Amino acid sequence: MKQLSPAAPRALLHTRRVECTGWEREDGLFDIEGRLSDVREFDQDGSRGNAPRKAGDPVHLMSLRITLDDRFTIVAAEACSHQVPYADCSGINAAYKRLVGLQIEGGFIKAVKSMFSGEQGCTHLTELLGPMATTAFQAINPALERRRVRRGEPIEDPKSADRLLGTCHGLRRGGEPAIIRWGRRGA
Repeated sequence: MKQLSPAAPRALLHTRRVECTGWEREDGLFDIEGRLSDVREFDQDGSRGNAPRKAGDPVHLMSLRITLDDRFTIVAAEACSHQVPYADCSGINAAYKRLVGLQIEGGFIKAVKSMFSGEQGCTHLTELLGPMATTAFQAINPALERRRVRRGEPIEDPKSADRLLGTCHGLRRGGEPAIIRWGRRGA
């Protein structure tokens, strides 16, 4: 496996962890859960209006769950700020219910950033939606393929080429995956 080059001598200051999981629900919907934590390796005394923290205690610890249908439309959303630096931070959690009705498709992140910009959102919860959207594609597309196979339908959704082609270098138009999977040689 390829590795980064050796690092210069250094001291750890901060660790951000983002974990996203995808779930298929018994009712046919899908839950995507995201969790973000920020941990600093030094004490914070609370002198800047923030809560005091010991080294190793999370500054941010937040979770977000979105429930989607098979068209990637958000049908429910819930945010929870378990640990935050300022008392007012968790007051924005209910605003993330406004995600209901949005579809994860091209322009989703732009819409989310517009909807929750500045004082209308939490930077960290909003950032969490990017990896959650990717997780939704990674989890839901294979589940939908398995459903089609069980029904005796073709494994490939006819719209998958339009949804995926051109989204990254690996799925570029004219690239090997595009040719093998969809028979697409160019634009």
